[in-house]
Amino acid sequence: MPTFVERLSARWRAADSLLCVGLDPDPTRFPAHLRGRDDAIFAFCRAIVDATADLVCAFKPQIAYFASQRAEDELEELIVHIRRRHPEVPVILDAKRGDIGSTAEHYAREAFERYGADAVTLSPFMGGDSIEPYLAYAERGAFLLCRTSNAGGADLQMLEVGGERLFERIARLALAWNRTGQLGLVVGATYPRELARVRAICADMPLLVPGIGAQGGDVAATLQSGQTAAGAGLVINASRAILYAGQGEDFALQARAAAARLRAEINRHRKRQTVGD
Repeated sequence: MPTFVERLSARWRAADSLLCVGLDPDPTRFPAHLRGRDDAIFAFCRAIVDATADLVCAFKPQIAYFASQRAEDELEELIVHIRRRHPEVPVILDAKRGDIGSTAEHYAREAFERYGADAVTLSPFMGGDSIEPYLAYAERGAFLLCRTSNAGGADLQMLEVGGERLFERIARLALAWNRTGQLGLVVGATYPRELARVRAICADMPLLVPGIGAQGGDVAATLQSGQTAAGAGLVINASRAILYAGQGEDFALQARAAAARLRAEINRHRKRQTVGD
């Protein structure tokens, strides 16, 4: 069975895309014809997925948007749909879990067995033993929070620790913990200098990059700072700018158009080497 990083690398090539569509369903922003439907969240996300699947390297459902609406079953159904209709596209479950090992075992089962995700986002705050249960799934991936896109991330992530910033220490620890080769880091597009620093520390490790679109991250700066020598290595997430690009019955077509524009913009700034990525 291919590992997460193998599947992601294959998708970077096959789709010619570093774009990830984040699935953050907010029923208050759905088109009128979907509101009130019992399956509105699933129907909305399914339409977005089917309209954009050929343009993306991954989908990233954010678990809180489903759980707050008591729609965990719809999240399960959505991932089953992706597996059935678009099996080549990896699914990253955005859960940001972080707990002691015995509890982390259950969170890992939730992500990888209940939901069938290919990768999950995690907080490294509790240290290496809190990451180990996820590494037991040797073919699955995990992205550790490192330098996040929100302004408040600096409260901790920019603290000096032994002559370096905390986000730099997290990047170095991720290298040490990465015994399966399936770890990546979350680094916001809103901080291109820190993104470049993480890339320098972590070589070709995949970086999940939020902050493009509604949060104002710059595409050119993100590519200049974060891509690998082969023009890959990034999973550039956009959610609201794509999901809510249209409000009519053609919302999925409008989402596709927005995704196509963003992918094209990303690709304008990519290196085009043919060596392995």
